[in-house]
Amino acid sequence: MAILSTLHQWDARLLKRLFQQGQRRRSVIQLSKIVSRSGDGYLQVAFPVTAWLLTSPAASAYTTALVLAFIIERAVYLIMKNGLQRRRPQEVMPSFRSLVVPSDRFSFPSGHTSAAFCLATMTGIVFGGPFLTLYGWACGVGLSRVLLGAHFPGDTIAGATIGSGIAMMVASQLGLL
Repeated sequence: MAILSTLHQWDARLLKRLFQQGQRRRSVIQLSKIVSRSGDGYLQVAFPVTAWLLTSPAASAYTTALVLAFIIERAVYLIMKNGLQRRRPQEVMPSFRSLVVPSDRFSFPSGHTSAAFCLATMTGIVFGGPFLTLYGWACGVGLSRVLLGAHFPGDTIAGATIGSGIAMMVASQLGLL
């Protein structure tokens, strides 16, 4: 348990530093709110719809893989979040206030980050091309959740790992890798 306590202390210190840095620049917070909202799930629908509208030959495989990956990702996310029940930063850090109201109660893992990395990884595997741009966006979603005070950095690291890992596992099982 000493290891978990040490990790939590490190996570809280890093959150405090990043949050304070963001507070110094209003434009960073405004951009963080936009990037965070982009992880609300709309792109997870828009990307496969776009693949179909553009009559991509990979649209069917992509949609199937993405739906399967998101079913697994959401299940893992919900089980972990509700099983571990890590409280949000504003609940455990005195005089800390998040800049957004999270959509659920617990903090670990970050669902926005997990979903963003699942989408970025699967899209990169199937279509290649803008792989770095997609990962840049997914990293931005994770960072925005920290800068807005909704998550500890460790929550977003876990979310990134879960989302990417599940996308790679599904792609591998479907023969896309």
